[in-house]
Amino acid sequence: SKKFTVKITSKMLEDFAILSGDYNPHHIDEEYAKKTKYEKRICHGMLLASLFSKLTAMYLPGQGSLYISQTLNFVSPAFIDDIVTASGEITKISSSTGIVRVKTEITNMNNNLLVSGDAKVLIP
Repeated sequence: SKKFTVKITSKMLEDFAILSGDYNPHHIDEEYAKKTKYEKRICHGMLLASLFSKLTAMYLPGQGSLYISQTLNFVSPAFIDDIVTASGEITKISSSTGIVRVKTEITNMNNNLLVSGDAKVLIP
């Protein structure tokens, strides 16, 4: 298995809003967020999920691999200044198709599960 850690910053949320067009006030409006059940801004779920792109391309199975599919279960939110860990574990390798299945997870610094899923990645 492989993993890496990232600190979530307000700049990441702002940059992701620009890239994705997702300006949901849960993510970018501090005053709005104070009135929600979380009482502060939450990280875009797809920003967290985008860490799986780095995971599969750079670590597991690695460079040259191509995504085929990724399931996503958004379990708990991440907040600004959270330290999150993206991890992957190969669960199946098909030598006939070149498809690798990877169990993918993102957890926070308290080891709470934030995002889980299953990736299928084509290896060169």
